[in-house]
Amino acid sequence: MSIKMPTPIEQLFIDGRFTRGSGKERAEVFSPATGELIATLPVPTEKELSEAVAAARRAQRDWRKVAVAKRAEVCHRIGDLLAERVEELALLQTLEQGKPLAESRADLEEAAQLFHLHAEDAMRLTGETLPSTDPQKRMHTWRQAVGTWAIITPWNFPLLMFAEFAAPGLATGNALVVKPPTHTSLTVLKAMEIMAEAGLPDGLVNILPGEGDFGAKLVADPGIDAIGFIGSSATGAKIAATAGLKRSVMECSGNGPVVILDDANMERAAKAAVDSAFYCAGQVCCATERAIVLESAHDAFVDAVLKYAKTVNLGDPFAAATNLGPLNNEGVAAKMDRHLAEARDRGFGILTGGGRVDGHPTDLYYDFTVVDGVAEDSLLSREESFGPVLPIITAKNDDDALRIANADKLGLQSAVFTNDINRGYRFLEELETGQVLLNESNGWWDVNMPFGGAGGKSTGWGRIGGIYTLYDMTDLRTSVIHVGD
Repeated sequence: MSIKMPTPIEQLFIDGRFTRGSGKERAEVFSPATGELIATLPVPTEKELSEAVAAARRAQRDWRKVAVAKRAEVCHRIGDLLAERVEELALLQTLEQGKPLAESRADLEEAAQLFHLHAEDAMRLTGETLPSTDPQKRMHTWRQAVGTWAIITPWNFPLLMFAEFAAPGLATGNALVVKPPTHTSLTVLKAMEIMAEAGLPDGLVNILPGEGDFGAKLVADPGIDAIGFIGSSATGAKIAATAGLKRSVMECSGNGPVVILDDANMERAAKAAVDSAFYCAGQVCCATERAIVLESAHDAFVDAVLKYAKTVNLGDPFAAATNLGPLNNEGVAAKMDRHLAEARDRGFGILTGGGRVDGHPTDLYYDFTVVDGVAEDSLLSREESFGPVLPIITAKNDDDALRIANADKLGLQSAVFTNDINRGYRFLEELETGQVLLNESNGWWDVNMPFGGAGGKSTGWGRIGGIYTLYDMTDLRTSVIHVGD
């Protein structure tokens, strides 16, 4: 199939302009889908970091004073232009990330929607008049932008997760210095061309693709007021240690349990578990990482899972029939190798799939895999596999299922399937995750949903989604006025 691919922008974006930077080092970007070299990017230096932070701080001092209606207008224009360029951006994202083109289109459509949503959210971000014990005092609250944010995004949703911070951040008067991973930064860089066309003032958003060592320098920079992070819990812990008392929003790893009780609709439960296990090749923080099924429902659930597993079509992510593309990088593929090697060594039942598939342009194409009889202490159970695998764990009863689901250090999102509202409500209250879904895929989310981890777990804090992100990216300010003398 002949596809006209957009030309990547192989530069940094600082203070409203693309630049090759001052350093001599360049990083090569290869497509996980085709294996070809698709770009070489400048490696940003401390000079570019200082320039980007200074530009952001200058721009933010003016932007925070702009009327919210004017900020909303800019966000709406960005949303409009992104929507017009979905196909171009989706092609580029699939090339650099590897996900099926249909998924990339959905990502880009949602990213455009976020700029419209948060433009309207900002218009409705109000304060209160508070009662005082002193009759001569008037107390009022309002919300004000925090300032300049360091935004560190992951490689699984390159533009969408950028937009999850950029849209609410800009709408509320903040500025951003963004570090996407080098190997999935091309879609974000192309989007900056579009955002500048929409009238985004110079300096408000700066893009410095880089790796972990550069991210640490960004977080520690004294000109950074706050940090927004989406990624692994291990990296999140390092960022939190470096950030100190700076404001932060941290959305980290999940090890999503999906609980299937014996009165569930097995067809619906199986389809939902399979869908969220292979969506984006399983490289999603709210994927089905563990299916916990009651003994009495085990056989019916497994039969239904194997039926829906046949609908998974691994292949060229640009082909219309493909719904499972390659993994994004060798690190996550090697992790899948380790988890499945242990499964074989321990005698778990690999019912379908089980490894990398030959005959593709790269060795990152991984078969959708279902593993039965998974032990609670195994890698498949204890670690976030982050690949297209559905591990099945058996529980004796409801209490046992809750125990297994909650015996994990991560607590992002979970699901439970049952036709008994009383049993379901117990799981809604007792599953230790930030979001619990009843009779819906663990991978479901909505642009208005406050998405984030549960307290007491290593999954971060703050919320991504709806007006809740605007709350996290603004300070609650209070004024007290003495009157009556």
